Amino acid sequence: MGIIMDGKKIAEGIRAKLAEEIRKIEAEKAVKPTLATIIVEGDPSSAAYVKNKEKVCIQTGLGSVTYNLPMNTKEEDLIRLIEELNIRKDIHGILVQVPLPKHINENKIASIIDYRKDVDCFNPENAGRLFRGEKCLLPCTPKGIIRLIKAYGIEISGKKAAVVGRSNIVGKPCAMMLLNNNATVTICHSKTFNLKSQLLECDIIVSAVGKPGLITADMVKEGAVVIDAGTTMVDGKLKGDVDFEKVLEKASYITPVPGGVGAMTTTMLIENVLEAFNNYE
Repeated sequence: MGIIMDGKKIAEGIRAKLAEEIRKIEAEKAVKPTLATIIVEGDPSSAAYVKNKEKVCIQTGLGSVTYNLPMNTKEEDLIRLIEELNIRKDIHGILVQVPLPKHINENKIASIIDYRKDVDCFNPENAGRLFRGEKCLLPCTPKGIIRLIKAYGIEISGKKAAVVGRSNIVGKPCAMMLLNNNATVTICHSKTFNLKSQLLECDIIVSAVGKPGLITADMVKEGAVVIDAGTTMVDGKLKGDVDFEKVLEKASYITPVPGGVGAMTTTMLIENVLEAFNNYE
């Protein structure tokens, strides 16, 4: 029986320190670090994330402005809003929630965000720095995953790791961050031949697909660390990619959904806004 990794508890400890830092900034500089979030309606998982993010902002004292845009928002209107936020001195971090509707080019939108305010490593400037192992604002979910693994004293260096999913927001950057921590990394995706055989060789498995029940117990070797970063809303409940109860019996460590990676993601977002604030000052 594995250990359930309490992302919520680890995140609460980090948030307490962040709240203290925010209070100190307000007292000394009379400025409230502030995040602007843009969400274009249509994705229930995104809506749930933004709702949780707003709660964490209130909890830590971070300033938060959310722009809820209709699904038929024109690309040029979204660009105009981002350009306005780029130059506003009272906005220190910008988050454009993805996925965006199909009529909006995500790559184009990513390139518009000021990289100094790009708190989820969306801009190609930050993505390139991550690839090169240079300092940058790290993507929130991969950053949270690495922090959670390290919080439990789990060694990454020298381990064989698999990342299931190759999105620009979670899969690819998570693989790069594991590699930067000296793991040997395999990226698996919808075209991977025999996913089971790939995963059975791995010490660390990170799944970020958004397909409930994708990772089953027979795909996980005894003692593996299983990180479930998948989120899918099913009948009003958030579900992960992993068959949690059965995989729990084989894994050494495993994250639940909710209560695992999600709590870390929102916390890393707050941390990134503070980092952006300090870099921009």
